Amino acid sequence: MGDLTVPLNAYGVVLFAHGSGSSRLSPRNRFVAGLLQQRNLATLLLDLLTIDEEQVDLRTGHLRFDVNLLANRLVQATHWIADLSNIGHLPTGYFGASTGAAAALIAAAQVPGPIRGIVSRGGRPDLAGTFLPKVKAPTLFIVGGADYSVIDVNKKALNELHCEKRLEIIPGATHLFEEPGTLERVAGLASDWFENHLSVERRRT
Repeated sequence: MGDLTVPLNAYGVVLFAHGSGSSRLSPRNRFVAGLLQQRNLATLLLDLLTIDEEQVDLRTGHLRFDVNLLANRLVQATHWIADLSNIGHLPTGYFGASTGAAAALIAAAQVPGPIRGIVSRGGRPDLAGTFLPKVKAPTLFIVGGADYSVIDVNKKALNELHCEKRLEIIPGATHLFEEPGTLERVAGLASDWFENHLSVERRRT
């Protein structure tokens, strides 16, 4: 299940892969999506697990870490977007949070068409493992400055990427970016990244 929003003059589309124990209703992802929509980017917020799977995951917590399953669902959603007459031709990007970041990286390494940009918020890109060197899309990792263990795994994963890449550390932010102004900073960085990489025309001006 997903929520698709298409601004009138959309020049790209960003698919959201939620993190551990979250869903398409994540207030943090919806906040970021709202700013992307204001910048004329279409967004698709996805539930990567079925309702039954979510119930199982609530009890066991293991499906949220099955990043290959999540990546396969994201690939399926990417194919679905490509078949839509109104936006299927638009450049595509991925926004992943927590384990959803690993799913986005794996999916980007697998889809036949090019993914133009990837943004990870508080992600676990290390879980993408051997897929990291296969990622070609420009990739931005955003991590909270107080999220120490996640900073370490992002730095290590960044070294495995062989594409345009950047790590942004938001001072004082914890894993969920709940501190005042920190989520706004995430949304601004993500919007700039996608605007720069999803539109050839905008890159030339």
